[in-house]
Amino acid sequence: MDISSVFATQKFSAAKEILTPVAEPEVPKEALSKVQSFADALKATEETAVSAMAGQTDTAALVQAIAQTELAVETVVTVRDKVVQAYQEILRMPI
Repeated sequence: MDISSVFATQKFSAAKEILTPVAEPEVPKEALSKVQSFADALKATEETAVSAMAGQTDTAALVQAIAQTELAVETVVTVRDKVVQAYQEILRMPI
């Protein structure tokens, strides 16, 4: 057996490990819980608004719920803008 073929086999084995596809990473549970908490915040605000229209909740609770929802929406919009900005930067990269 030729020495160069032994080295080629070793190099191929090392490269094969690098080239094997890895499983796609799972979405972190933390991200899913944040999305769920955002949806819960919106739902709670809707319920507070409905109960305020029915006269069952005071105005202060409604204002507080709306402020919390506004903060959550602003946070989501900011994250979305950052993701779009990063995507645009990737598109501008020369190949």
